Amino acid sequence: MSDDEKRLKIEAMYRDYKRNFAGVADIAPAEAMELLRAGRALFVDVREEKEQEVSMLPGAVTKQEFLKHPERYRDKVIIGYCTISYRSGVLAEKLKARGITMLNLEGGLLAWVHAGGKVYDRAGETRRIHVYGRKWNLGPNNYEAVW
Repeated sequence: MSDDEKRLKIEAMYRDYKRNFAGVADIAPAEAMELLRAGRALFVDVREEKEQEVSMLPGAVTKQEFLKHPERYRDKVIIGYCTISYRSGVLAEKLKARGITMLNLEGGLLAWVHAGGKVYDRAGETRRIHVYGRKWNLGPNNYEAVW
């Protein structure tokens, strides 16, 4: 599949998943990148530790870290993500009920890297991404997928 075909598939899958958390506000990767450059974004990675060990968005905190003290991040725009932002959308819906606003990264980590966003592991920038499973193996062709 070409990168363009993969992007279209990610968009279609996300639109389908969105029905499960229709009341959650989205943010496009390009807009999230602007907030990051301005120092205003905080990414919350809701994936499992084994996924996070492969790569994370810049400056991201884990879901557990965020939930311990959400008040610490009041001055940031909170943006949740996972592989394609299904799990983060479900979390954002639950947080909304508690009065906590978390935007959902449209298309998740997959859309982020397709939009030119960088990901990092413990050693620095990487071209590896955890894609959860074969169905979500939709990263750009110049990335190595792990699941």
